[in-house]
Amino acid sequence: MNPTDTDFNRVRDYLTDLQDRICAAIEQADGQASFVEDAWTREGEGALLGGGGRTRILRDGAVFEQAGIGFSDVSGTKLPPSATAARPELAGASWRAVGVSLVFHPGNPYVPTTHANVRHFQATRDGETVAWWFGGGFDLTPFYPFDEDVMHWHRVARDLCEPFGGDERYAAHKRWCDEYFFLKHRDETRGIGGLFFDDLHGDFEQDFSYLRAVGDGFLDAYLPIVAHRKHASHGERERQFQLYRRGRYVEFNLVFDRGTHFGLQSGGRTESILMSLPPLVRWEYGYQPEPGSAEAQLADYLRPRDWLTELASK
Repeated sequence: MNPTDTDFNRVRDYLTDLQDRICAAIEQADGQASFVEDAWTREGEGALLGGGGRTRILRDGAVFEQAGIGFSDVSGTKLPPSATAARPELAGASWRAVGVSLVFHPGNPYVPTTHANVRHFQATRDGETVAWWFGGGFDLTPFYPFDEDVMHWHRVARDLCEPFGGDERYAAHKRWCDEYFFLKHRDETRGIGGLFFDDLHGDFEQDFSYLRAVGDGFLDAYLPIVAHRKHASHGERERQFQLYRRGRYVEFNLVFDRGTHFGLQSGGRTESILMSLPPLVRWEYGYQPEPGSAEAQLADYLRPRDWLTELASK
């Protein structure tokens, strides 16, 4: 059975509440700065575009150099060619998409950068739903990884998958995350992964429950890591390495990320789409970390691995 407008609004209500809860939790974890909201509307020629959202940014906090989390509910009557090429049934359909997306860039190099997104999409033609799906996930990008943090992150991911297929769901969506967040030109993953899923459209209630599990599970996965690492001592060496590795984040988001491409190609709001980029970043030609250094050890974490099995056996 296809979802109704009432179903769509249930998803929307959950997502606005999720944004509120995550903002409150991050402000408490930071202890200094607060989110500033930028409410916006989406306008275009001939009423082809509609909707709006609220982008919230926290800057220069005690923990987070920049934390951005956006809610959007946008619609249109034409999808970009990149979308209809992969899904020809969407050609000529009207669409509506709702979602929450966040990227947090901590100041301390020992606190990982993180990303999460949960979203819902519907397309209609002549009043009939021609497609709908859920998508989302969360992933972690440490600069100085700790095995216990990696284990915690993936245990939360595995446990929230338990009611939805258990180890099979976790393995599939972990693998999807590893494959999606991969920088082909660098031959490395963006971080230590997590969960990623798209085009989930089997049973609406079951799929919506999974979306909520992922959205709610993000704070359970991330906040304990922040608490453990936010007071770690660091110096200029660690800061410069953090800025250098942030460059990989920029490369992925601008070159590979489908959400960024869809947003820009569909006439989305540029400021909100690019809020994921770090406030400061640097590139260095031919950089090679000192052999045996903590910086060199990162490379071993930037490849797909069965983290829970490998680390448990150490």
